[in-house]
Amino acid sequence: MADRGVDLSALPKEVRDQLAELDLELSEGDITQKGYEKKRAKLLASYIPHLLNVNLSLPDVQLSPSHSADPSPSPEAPGPSTSSASKHHRAHRSGGARDERYRSDIHTEAVQAALAKHKEEKMALPMPTKRRSAFVQSPIDTCTPPDTSSASEDEGSLRRKAALSAVLAQSLQSPDYWINRSVQSSSTSSSASSTLSHGEPKTQPQPQLQPAVSVLADVLAFTRIENSVPPDVTSSTPQERGSRVDLPPAVRGMSRGQSRSSMLDTADGVPVNSRVSTKIQQLLNTLKRPKRPPLSEFFLDDSEEIVEVPQPDPNTPKPEGRQIIPVKGEPLGVVSNWPPALQAALARWGATQAKSPALTALDITGKPLYTLTYGKLWSRSLKLAYTLLNKLGTKTEPVLQPGDRVALVYPNSDPAMFWVAFYGCLLAEVIPVPIEVPLSRQDAGSQQIGFLLGSCGVSLALTSEVCLKGLPKTPNGEIIQFKGWPRMKWVVTDTKYLTKPSKDWQPHIPTANTDTAYIEYKASKEGTVMGVAVSKISMLTHCQALTQACNYCEGETLVNVLDCKKDMGMWHGVLTSVMNRIHTITVPYAVMKACPMSWVQRVHLHKARVALVKCRDLHWAMMAHKEQKDTNLSSIRMLIVADGANPWSVSSCDAFLNVFQSHGLKPEVICPCATSPEALTVAIRRPGARGAPLPARAILSMGGLSHGVIRVNTEDKNSALTVQDVGHIMPGALMCIVKPDGPPQLCKTDEIGEIVINSRAGGTMYYGLPGVTKNTFEVIPVNLAGAPIGEIPFSRTGLLGFVGPGSLVFVVGKIEGLLMVSGRRHNADDLVATALAVEPVKTVYRGRIAVFSVTVFYDERIVIVAEQRPDASEEDSFQWMSRVLQAIDSIHQVGLYCLALVPANTLPKTPLGGIHICETKQNFLEGNLHPCNILMCPHTCVTNMPKPRQKQPVDVGPASMLVGNLVAGKRIAQATGRELGVVEDQDLIRKHQFLSEALQWRAQTDPDHVIYVLLNAKGVAVCTATCAQLHKRAEKITATLMERGGLNTGDNVVLLYPPGIDLIAAFYGCLYAGVIPVTVRPPHPQNLAATLPTVRMIIDVSKAACILTTQPLMRILRSREAAASVNVKTWPTIIDTDDLPRRRPPHIYKPPTAEMLAYLDFSVSTTGMLTGVKMSHAAVSTLCRSIKLQCELYSSRQIAICLDPYCGLGFVLWCLSSVYSGHQSILIPPLELESSLPLWLSTLSQYKIRDTFCSYSVMELCTKGLGTQTEMLKARGLNLSCVRSCVVIAEERPRLALTQSFSKLFKDLGLSPRAVSTAFGSRVNLAICLQGTAGPDPSTVYVDMKSLRHDRVRLVERGAPQSLPLMESGTILPGVRVIIVNPETRGPLGDSHLGEIWVNSPHSASGYYTIYGEESLQADHFNTRLSFGEPQTLWARTGYLGFIKRTELLDASGDRHDALFVVGSLDETLELRGLRYHPIDIETSVSRAHRSIAESAVFTWTNLLVVVAELSGSEQEALDLVPLVTNVVLEEHHLIVGVVVIVDPGVIPINSRGEKQRMHLRDSFLADQLDPIYVAYNM
Repeated sequence: MADRGVDLSALPKEVRDQLAELDLELSEGDITQKGYEKKRAKLLASYIPHLLNVNLSLPDVQLSPSHSADPSPSPEAPGPSTSSASKHHRAHRSGGARDERYRSDIHTEAVQAALAKHKEEKMALPMPTKRRSAFVQSPIDTCTPPDTSSASEDEGSLRRKAALSAVLAQSLQSPDYWINRSVQSSSTSSSASSTLSHGEPKTQPQPQLQPAVSVLADVLAFTRIENSVPPDVTSSTPQERGSRVDLPPAVRGMSRGQSRSSMLDTADGVPVNSRVSTKIQQLLNTLKRPKRPPLSEFFLDDSEEIVEVPQPDPNTPKPEGRQIIPVKGEPLGVVSNWPPALQAALARWGATQAKSPALTALDITGKPLYTLTYGKLWSRSLKLAYTLLNKLGTKTEPVLQPGDRVALVYPNSDPAMFWVAFYGCLLAEVIPVPIEVPLSRQDAGSQQIGFLLGSCGVSLALTSEVCLKGLPKTPNGEIIQFKGWPRMKWVVTDTKYLTKPSKDWQPHIPTANTDTAYIEYKASKEGTVMGVAVSKISMLTHCQALTQACNYCEGETLVNVLDCKKDMGMWHGVLTSVMNRIHTITVPYAVMKACPMSWVQRVHLHKARVALVKCRDLHWAMMAHKEQKDTNLSSIRMLIVADGANPWSVSSCDAFLNVFQSHGLKPEVICPCATSPEALTVAIRRPGARGAPLPARAILSMGGLSHGVIRVNTEDKNSALTVQDVGHIMPGALMCIVKPDGPPQLCKTDEIGEIVINSRAGGTMYYGLPGVTKNTFEVIPVNLAGAPIGEIPFSRTGLLGFVGPGSLVFVVGKIEGLLMVSGRRHNADDLVATALAVEPVKTVYRGRIAVFSVTVFYDERIVIVAEQRPDASEEDSFQWMSRVLQAIDSIHQVGLYCLALVPANTLPKTPLGGIHICETKQNFLEGNLHPCNILMCPHTCVTNMPKPRQKQPVDVGPASMLVGNLVAGKRIAQATGRELGVVEDQDLIRKHQFLSEALQWRAQTDPDHVIYVLLNAKGVAVCTATCAQLHKRAEKITATLMERGGLNTGDNVVLLYPPGIDLIAAFYGCLYAGVIPVTVRPPHPQNLAATLPTVRMIIDVSKAACILTTQPLMRILRSREAAASVNVKTWPTIIDTDDLPRRRPPHIYKPPTAEMLAYLDFSVSTTGMLTGVKMSHAAVSTLCRSIKLQCELYSSRQIAICLDPYCGLGFVLWCLSSVYSGHQSILIPPLELESSLPLWLSTLSQYKIRDTFCSYSVMELCTKGLGTQTEMLKARGLNLSCVRSCVVIAEERPRLALTQSFSKLFKDLGLSPRAVSTAFGSRVNLAICLQGTAGPDPSTVYVDMKSLRHDRVRLVERGAPQSLPLMESGTILPGVRVIIVNPETRGPLGDSHLGEIWVNSPHSASGYYTIYGEESLQADHFNTRLSFGEPQTLWARTGYLGFIKRTELLDASGDRHDALFVVGSLDETLELRGLRYHPIDIETSVSRAHRSIAESAVFTWTNLLVVVAELSGSEQEALDLVPLVTNVVLEEHHLIVGVVVIVDPGVIPINSRGEKQRMHLRDSFLADQLDPIYVAYNM
């Protein structure tokens, strides 16, 4: 707009220069369009006074389109500029190293059109939630490493600082900036602004939630009511994990009724305004339109293959042409004076044309630095050859022999040194291997270069003095050992270090033969770097073919912008040029960056006939060109475009011609060509005759291309690809097109395939890699019948293309950029082009985008990684990402799996500054990419998921099932412990019927027997109790209760004690008094807010009449801190039992029957349910007897217990078992281990303990904390060889990995590998299995996880794919019967099925104790009958799934042993896609996904799987976990993760038994109380 009335050529030169500089900044993406307009207006202001006011208002005009939801400027808003040059900028303000090749205005328009189409069906993507600290970007100077590559260096730090200060100034002025920040930073505020998708009115988030409520109502109708989670009674102390997460007071509320009505009527316990539920709702809304092929029929059997095989679409285009006929190039002419070898040509010019210039090098400003003549080139090469052969090593032992490989390490800016080294090696007959200059020890791809040097056997490197000085050194000045490199000897080749050959020495120049001349490196798609060997005859033939095809003449001038160490830059600029005595002017990359016009100026000044460039050079020159009157390109007869085979080159060529045609550039001189490291030059367009028509273009349908067929695009102009030809194939060559995968079958004429070439002028092999060589260099094409078409071997070129009319070659992509998704081919370059056309200027840094595919779940998945501009806002980035998704979906009809943005300058670079794709992919898969933004879309792109399993209607009754199983030879899954036996002795019956009587009997018969020893953290016995002492203390407590408590028989009394002997005495005191004890874990003084409400709740639920406790705890209960969390005025009577008077009770209570209650056991299940169970005296004594028999406990034995004594089997072993069996118990409170880790193990060693009981948390503490200290413990004399059984007490599936690593770690201390085992108990029966002394060792089986999801048990071999190791949960206790039952039909199951474990035993609990009045609802948990089989037996339902397997081992009675395997809690299983999943299996996979995942937990919300992972590393790794977690769950469990939540360590709540409280976690997540580092909503 500014220049409408201005003739730019009339402006002063410095203003023109500043304008050119501005244009370059814009094209590089270093300045926004708005900033560009502003600066430009300022520069031109003084020359156009009458337009001044318009210009000043420009920024405001711009605001409307950029802030509105629609990013394309509306037609009414005046566009920012109308001149043709700035039109280019608007279409694509790009920059940097690799995106100009993709510029295409047509494509940009297509992308905008596709996006506009999407805009109508607006998708509201939920934005991820991020903790501020996880992505605060410090200014670019500090947060991005300095860009050392020779490629995208910033144009001077001054400009960077100016841009930065501008950004800061702008952000400081706009209040928006701060407001948005504050809203997002408070994690609990409902940040509607960030959750609502861009462009929606942000004022009323309420209506959007209406669907949420209805969806939830449907869901709630099916959820069990128990989900109003009561708090964890056993909730841990703060040093243990999980203390931070507790329930909101509202949910902790007293009666279920009120809390439900007040809060839970909205969204499953979530206040509706919670941002979590908003986002999940958004996610569900977007997922309601799944892009899935319709399901054909459901499978009923497991044997069907996992993956859904897509049915072939009848409309898929298929090739219809005839089989292609090999295409022959023109014959290679014979010219009389062609040299017999390339060295001979150099010798000839060095002698006859010594003054003729061979090479001119430029300095950094683009001025000629020096010119090397043919004479100098010859004499220096000769000196080097002589030095290499005669001056390294001694006469008898030279370092180099002819045929040895030598690395050439020279920077691009020093072509002369490289030329001399290269020709010196040819003359010495050693084989040069040119490689890039390594910049640091950890260069991207450095290890692969090491592989190349190793496979070529390189041990000597030539370099220049300047380059050697620049290489990284060790402190003592030696060059460092680069990662993966063999040991290298470095030789400097500067002239002053070379020796003049003696008079009689002449180099040996044989006629070109098949020996290797040089090795050119090539990186494969997987990142391996291989050396392509080019023989002397190939090198010479290739030069001759190029000379003929390009019509080179002696003495011409050639300008070369390419890297002269490899590829076209070397073939034309180093080899063919010497053969034809051409004067080469090299323009190094660094010069191009400083002065993009430099190559055009060189062509003009030297009247060059040939120029050798890439598309980016055309683009840069065009951008920097501003009305330069004085350039003239009419001398060029051939402008060779080296990457002309890239389909996106065509627009650069056109645009360049457009600008420079007025400067004498002829249209017919543009010559794109196709090359490959293996076949060297494949095809090149010959310069046309003046005025002849230009070759036609092919406009192909991308849909057709993805199916590998050529179809002219007719229907949808958005998804068209325009390709230009790359001319005819090389003289003397033969070409075919074969299928890229499978046997090399010839393609049809309308089919895309890989170009294969037979020619004398190609590479001969991958040096040192015969296996790979055969597949690439010795391919014999076959016809449709599979018969070879001849004897001649062809070489694969890695190029995909077809032959057009007139035998013209067209290339549409490269094999290495090929992404095969669901059987369709996509080209990485095409996807990059589409992503770049989605206005990247606000988001993408210098157009740096990498596209690759990763294989997840039997298919390739596309990943796009881009560098994000330092000043890009969250909103911009997210908007750009969601629009790229839509554009790629629209244009390429393929879903993206993952889109990630990383900070600027952090992607690994190739030596010339491009992106190192393989290294980027490696980083992505290893979790080292550290993105600052990520969007995963597995729901849309994973279309090969197995069909959901339909539950079959149960027509067949359980009886028929049973008969069917028996007929099939499967036994019914049941098992029994050994007999309890009958006690004959009346005296024994009397003393053992009630525990209170057992204690009195022991106090009389064996008063001084020490029955309990309590240890402190130092391992000192702080308290002991003999039978008599314990009895007397119990009596004192009884007397006090009777006096002060005012209690009636059968009242409940809460015991609130730290683990110790006081607790035991108080328990027996209650039994003596005839009241019912309830043990409760005391609140933690440092964390009352979290732990006290739980205590209060149990006291209220149990209707306790009185509390027994210690003085310190009594003070806490009445403290001001306690009053903050509970009402301290309404405690029942509190009695402290510390200093009691010595009194005896008048009488000791004896229950009239054994069915009376003995105590209540309160605990929180893993699903967060608070349950109290009633234990009768009969159950207690049979349980103690059962344990006594199983573990052979007698009064002479000692056992050590490191468990919490508040519920379950832990309480039984701590308080009851010793009094019953008379053995001595050494008590170790688990809390003491935190201050003294070895306490438990050293106790075992010191007391020579044979039997010990612990919890998983104790075992984990020892494994993690002492694993590295076994040597030290051994030195201290710690010895565990005495331990015969170490039993882990748990109510879950045995943690095999933990028990195994514990056994392995402490094997050195004498721990027997057979010692460790587990127990299993549940709420209905506290002890079902316990590994005793007599039974066989616990067995381990491997089951197939796929079958397990179908509730089947299929045993597989160890190491089988998808196998899950399970350990038996211990031997079934005496008197216990177990059967496996179908939880739905309640019929018994065969032993190949997974079902609920039901138990029949005299020590089962007698029922739940609750105040909810719902005993009837749960009654069937305790007394339930099978629907068929033996209907008279009463069973208790454990709520756990498991199976029984008969093993080969024998039990005590000599029968084969039946092992019980516990798989998991029925309440916790996740029903997803019709299958049953166990959270622990998914969590195990997740924890393996990345080294920084400390712990994880999964749960479902509606039908979404939510994974919470604790991050132990730095916060910048948080986003790395998202794709890895998604991958591993998809790969191993065939499930798509809906939400990934990354949190701090210790957030996942864990109860005292070390079990995860997933339901608490779910509530905290939904109530937005987790303070997550990052929440990703997978699309």
